[in-house]
Amino acid sequence: MANHKSALKRIRSNEAKRLRNRYQHKTTRTFIKRLKNTSDKTEAQDLLKQVVSMIDKLAKKNIIHRNKAANNKSKLTRYVNSL
Repeated sequence: MANHKSALKRIRSNEAKRLRNRYQHKTTRTFIKRLKNTSDKTEAQDLLKQVVSMIDKLAKKNIIHRNKAANNKSKLTRYVNSL
């Protein structure tokens, strides 16, 4: 157990950040699945803008690696273009 007041605060703040990051990451994965299951091109294009924005935010906050973000965006863009 932590001995210092600042360490206790750090534990609380880390847990809050972990839950927030987990929620954002899971939400993004859900939107990616929704995009992959879409067969309508116009709907997919609208969804792609939203998903790319979400992926960029995750990469900016180091929740996912920037290369993983780039790979995801590339694959999703290719999928939408193939519709």
